[in-house]
Amino acid sequence: MSRIPTVAIVGRPNTGKSTLFNRLVGKRLAIVSEIPGTTRDLVARTVETPALDYLLLDTGGIGGGSSDHDLEDDVAAQSLLALAHADLILFTVDAKEELTGSDYATVDILRKKRRRHVPVLLVLTKCDRQDLADSLLPSCYAFGIAEEIFPLSALHNLGIDKLRHAIIDNLRKLHFEKTPQGDTSAVPRIAIIGKPNVGKSSLVNALMSPADRKTSPRLISEVPGTTRDASDTLVQREGKTYTLVDTAGIRRRANDDRGIEWYANLRSIQAIADGDVAVLVLDAIEGVTRQDKRIARLALDEGKGLIILINKIDAVPFGERDPSLQRIAAELPFCAFCPFLAVSAKNGTGLSKLFSWIDVVARNLRCRIPTRELHRWYESIAHGDVAAKLSSVKHLTQGKDIPPTFILFTHTLKSISLSDLRYLEKRLRSTFAFEGTPIRWVTKEG
Repeated sequence: MSRIPTVAIVGRPNTGKSTLFNRLVGKRLAIVSEIPGTTRDLVARTVETPALDYLLLDTGGIGGGSSDHDLEDDVAAQSLLALAHADLILFTVDAKEELTGSDYATVDILRKKRRRHVPVLLVLTKCDRQDLADSLLPSCYAFGIAEEIFPLSALHNLGIDKLRHAIIDNLRKLHFEKTPQGDTSAVPRIAIIGKPNVGKSSLVNALMSPADRKTSPRLISEVPGTTRDASDTLVQREGKTYTLVDTAGIRRRANDDRGIEWYANLRSIQAIADGDVAVLVLDAIEGVTRQDKRIARLALDEGKGLIILINKIDAVPFGERDPSLQRIAAELPFCAFCPFLAVSAKNGTGLSKLFSWIDVVARNLRCRIPTRELHRWYESIAHGDVAAKLSSVKHLTQGKDIPPTFILFTHTLKSISLSDLRYLEKRLRSTFAFEGTPIRWVTKEG
């Protein structure tokens, strides 16, 4: 089973990493600013190409040079974490500035911290004139760290195509392949995600058959982060095979709560990108935390199916369970269309429903509605005030699945508001369900 590779953009602060990230992704997702150190968290997005898909990470600066010294060490720690798990590294250098001590410090970090087989592509950013590249190329070659050097301007889209091809070529040399989509016969990959110590490994153990549990049990401990790496477990249920990906935490160190959170987020990001359906495990006692919300949002933004699993329900007094579940659902309003299951990995309560929901969500993720049926549905819901408001819509079709994406053709883009799209999605879900599946809308003129 192939996995999606990870490409990390690293460099000292303010070398154009976020602008490059936005250009490669094709959307403005990372915050772009002239202030060094603007990017403080890992920003990730799957880049889809006809040849190969990969997970692109935008990181904060390393090597020093940020004006925010209080957070500099924390930001660098996150970047080093991404560096240690990357399959390909894009090292950015500002072509409009002389090389600094921070650039050389970054080169030293790359030599020491990256895995030996991981290639480095050196990107000369903000390079909209050839003379800028010519003046820096000798020093950059002297680094002795990069496979190739790419002068480009992400802001003006100069040299980007050459870098795109080089990314794919280098990942293919590492034997990564295109992950097939739309093949209903393929074994679905289920990412078990969530904070450390919410019972992910216990859940995987509980879902395994007795025979499988003897050969590959998951290590369980009260120490957050006992699972050190993501691992795949094949599970058989009613003649069907599922791949469960148990994501990792990290061993606790003194005053290292932030490190645990970053590592869990990174492993969740990678597992989400590599999977079809994400199962977010929450702690019924602890409730919903900011990190839980962030991981749930990552899964939906990546277009993955999502199931919310509330573990350790056996620890909640019976009379308090319904109010507890209602509070958890209220904390995740953007997941209202997802299945919420109360379970106990310890005694097996509620686990029998999980695979049925996995099948439903995986099927919904690949659901395609014929255009004629979509038009009939639209005519049935567009009447009265709604018909007047959406009168500019002249054609509706499904552009793609995984996730289901619908295209509205209209006379003017401004005539369709966000509230209109929310109304259409609500009515679409009431007719066609789409439980656990995000829906995308695209509006086009014409």
